[in-house]
Amino acid sequence: MALRENLQEQRLFREEQLRRLAVLPPGTDAGSEAGIGLAASARMVLADVEAALGRMAEGRYGRCHLCRRPVGRERLVIVPQARYCARCQQVHVRVRAQEQEAGG
Repeated sequence: MALRENLQEQRLFREEQLRRLAVLPPGTDAGSEAGIGLAASARMVLADVEAALGRMAEGRYGRCHLCRRPVGRERLVIVPQARYCARCQQVHVRVRAQEQEAGG
């Protein structure tokens, strides 16, 4: 399946990215704010990719976590680790933004 291959490629890319960031000498970009942010982002994407591969193995891949409807194929091609359908993703983003505004 092309989606599985895409996820596996993303996993390898993120693992390699994290390895490279981990071996950079002190005082280089890895220790900078941007480098720390890049590593955090890579870890988050890697976790999402691994979770998607787990859902595939369990037969739950492609179902929205909120409404349980199928996630559109077009969306999965663009974001193969997507947990939500497009509609629920918009709701999820809106709720998170409101929570951040209220907390900060």
